[in-house]
Amino acid sequence: MENTLKKKKPPADLCTRPLLKKTILFALPLVLTSVLQLLYNAADIIVLGRFAGENSGTSVAAVGSTGALINLITNLFIGLSVGALAVVARYVGARDNEKVSRSVHTSVLVSIIGGVAVGATGFFCSTAMLKLMDTPKSVLPLSSLYLKIYFCGMPFNLLYNFGASVLRACGDTKRPLIILAIAGVANIGLNILTVAVFDMGVAGVGIATTASQVISAAGVVIVLMRRSDAARLTIKKLRVHKAALVDMVKIGLPAGIQGTVFSLSNVIIQSSINGFGEIAVEGNVAASNIEGFVYVAMNSVAQACLTVAGQNYGAAKPKNIDLTLIQCLLLVSGVGLVMGAGAWLGGRYLLGIYGCTGEALSYGLGRIEVVCTLYFLCGVMEVMVGALRGIGRSLIPMIVSIIGVVGVRLLWIFTVFKVKHTLFMLYVSYPVSWLFTLSVHMICYFIVRKKTFRKLNEMNAARAVTEEIINGDN
Repeated sequence: MENTLKKKKPPADLCTRPLLKKTILFALPLVLTSVLQLLYNAADIIVLGRFAGENSGTSVAAVGSTGALINLITNLFIGLSVGALAVVARYVGARDNEKVSRSVHTSVLVSIIGGVAVGATGFFCSTAMLKLMDTPKSVLPLSSLYLKIYFCGMPFNLLYNFGASVLRACGDTKRPLIILAIAGVANIGLNILTVAVFDMGVAGVGIATTASQVISAAGVVIVLMRRSDAARLTIKKLRVHKAALVDMVKIGLPAGIQGTVFSLSNVIIQSSINGFGEIAVEGNVAASNIEGFVYVAMNSVAQACLTVAGQNYGAAKPKNIDLTLIQCLLLVSGVGLVMGAGAWLGGRYLLGIYGCTGEALSYGLGRIEVVCTLYFLCGVMEVMVGALRGIGRSLIPMIVSIIGVVGVRLLWIFTVFKVKHTLFMLYVSYPVSWLFTLSVHMICYFIVRKKTFRKLNEMNAARAVTEEIINGDN
């Protein structure tokens, strides 16, 4: 028994100072994990751009134009995985092992059920939705084929995302990184094999991506089953616990709705880009992929903020929540400014990696110049959202984000962009919406903070009185 106890490795303690070093060490593997996950799509595009022969441009545009639609269909359940992360982190901080276990098993089963539902929806509805997006006819058949194959792997995709969220809530960001690194290598290898050797084109990269999702899902399940703490996954215990699901939905559903509506605005923007033709789509696809690397690095800081704030919320340590927010705001600003400037200065070379030349290169550079240089504003906005979700408030950032980001972008598209119909004016809608939304998020945080922190301080005072009584009796 003694040996068994010694082998147990408790969840990482993110509730004791100094917090900056712990936050950075937590975020770094998360950054690398997110980058690797993004490389799935980037690898598809790069391999197609270099090995698909005469059809490389069409193939790149076909795969790249599906991103906004994939996010639209999947973001609701990806939002629930954010809810799982927040709930498990809270119970880890509160050291409530029973609720940790119930949340873990509920999360895994929800991911499987959701994966099947999302996969079926994407498989049967993707072609119709691509047509609604005004996808160029030259790429429509290939885009539809890629999506059908991609959505076959959706149950594995969501299983990995939920499982990784559980591990991160426990402070473990290293093993999701290792799992995704293995899957990423497999993805790239299969991409080259199916496209360069077997000349399968878009179908090949779709099969490679789905296979890598199976590998990552299997890896995260094995890691969860081998844990020795409350987060251990036991197949026989898989069931949906009502209380755990309700807690998860309270945070995750608003996050999912927010992500879905965000994606809807991006679908409208993508539709506007599609109207400029296949070459514009090709340049935009490459540029948005480069932006993606900047975004996931910043979003990783936001997830770190959510996790650390969530654990400290569960542990009733309000001062640590404030400190975490300040540190993460500084971190995300630095990351966004450095990486955004790097993408802008090296844009020509980076776009060349994706096979962009001539007019497509010019289109890509135009987008990077507007979006990447001001991308840190998006990072600041995401950290504010993470802090609010970490203290159990998800409805407020959802409403603010829908009005601030989606509302502002749509208003811009149907007014300013309609008057001056250029891609430059379309891209300007991004930084305008970020600046407006993060300003409102900051105001909301300070309003919510007062009530939440008063509640935590009252809990601490009551706990201190109880301990004093117990010590007095002893």
